[in-house]
Amino acid sequence: MSNSFLLSFFSLLLITANSGKAPVATLAADEQICGKWRNQEKNLVVQVYKENREFKAKIIWFNNGEGNKAMESWTDKHNPDPTLRSRKLLGMNVLEKLVYDRDSNSWEDGMIYDAQNGKHWNSSAYINKDGALKVKGYWHFKFIGKTMTFNRI
Repeated sequence: MSNSFLLSFFSLLLITANSGKAPVATLAADEQICGKWRNQEKNLVVQVYKENREFKAKIIWFNNGEGNKAMESWTDKHNPDPTLRSRKLLGMNVLEKLVYDRDSNSWEDGMIYDAQNGKHWNSSAYINKDGALKVKGYWHFKFIGKTMTFNRI
């Protein structure tokens, strides 16, 4: 083996080890959803993670369009529960209880929280053939709802 081959191999190994992100292809089918995702409008980034058998997403960055107020100072002011109105939006879980359905290759039976109006909605999610995450918020019936698109970052 030549020294240049070994050097290239170890360089690639170090780059991969230090990237901090597992290649998507190596994740279990249910964990394909895990990672950082940015919405199509590019004003929200969420971190999807697995906790026990459920998948959750928390806000890790957002741009509300008001540059004069730091995102760390925004609170859940529209929450119907007055005791929760002072909690920070940054780091807050906005998607919970998603469970992977192997038959449909989707995540089902979740709840999504809309901090803009303080409402919870049923939710489901899937990753399309282009690798985009589609998250649907709906009220009891999937055909009555809104789908948001996120791209992996």
